[in-house]
Amino acid sequence: MTDTVAPSAEPATPAERPVLAFFCVVVGAVAMGISPIFVRLADVGPFASAFWRVALALPLLWAWAQWDSRQRKHKAPLTHAEKRRNLKLVIAAGVLFAGDLFFWHISIMNTTVANATFLAALAPIAVVLGSWTILGEKITSNIVLGLALGVLGAGFLLGSSYKFAPEHLTGDIYGMITALFFGAYFLAVRPARRHMPAGVVIFRSSLVTAAVLLVVALSLEDTVLPASLHGLAMLLCLAFVSHAGGQGLLAFALGHLPAAFSSIVILIEGVAAAVFGWIILGEHLTLLQLTGSLAIFAGIFFARPRRAKALP
Repeated sequence: MTDTVAPSAEPATPAERPVLAFFCVVVGAVAMGISPIFVRLADVGPFASAFWRVALALPLLWAWAQWDSRQRKHKAPLTHAEKRRNLKLVIAAGVLFAGDLFFWHISIMNTTVANATFLAALAPIAVVLGSWTILGEKITSNIVLGLALGVLGAGFLLGSSYKFAPEHLTGDIYGMITALFFGAYFLAVRPARRHMPAGVVIFRSSLVTAAVLLVVALSLEDTVLPASLHGLAMLLCLAFVSHAGGQGLLAFALGHLPAAFSSIVILIEGVAAAVFGWIILGEHLTLLQLTGSLAIFAGIFFARPRRAKALP
């Protein structure tokens, strides 16, 4: 993929890039992990907050994309076929992330938050299977062990509050659909990053996501605009921290790390959510949650790439 150009902020030494990418995906997971706090403190409905999460980040993402694009001016122009390929990838990523947010909020409305969060945390299973069958990435025994530990940790972290009830079945199904959409989003962004820099991928895909979520918000929400400065501030935090920061750093990392490993690292999002809930909302951490957090970190340790190769 000779048309790939990495952002100029990347280290000059290719061997260092996976280290920076790992740091970025960890920070990105933490940034996404705080998003429920911002959503809870905003004064708009869930679909409106999902739209504003993406839409308010667009100016910052546009600046990032422009900066990245300037770094590739010395490269040969893309062919028509390459442009079509890139367009399909970013549209797919944008639609899939819109689906992830849509079904996540539908799940929350039809089951408990604990159920929805636990089922959405199953996304790495879909990513590992898709990485092997669709992307052709090698899945080692260490990845399988890391996945098992990560999912087990997510179960301990979130599943202690999981309760099956027939009236929650529809919401539980939506939670599993959320996991499939988020997993598919990984599988779209990973090949997109082989052809495009992170800023371009996240900006163009976010345009698609915002367009889809605007239609959803206008169709399903009574209140789309924030009613107070505090509500607007929470939406800005959601956009800049969780989307531009969280999703942007994830897009960068997927240019240098396998999708399967990155999806396991993203389980740190659940750890971050529990910690932020404790610090900000006063929600106590249990021994089971601490055990689950340690299992997730162990899973990341075992799944880490032994000899990660940076993209050209």
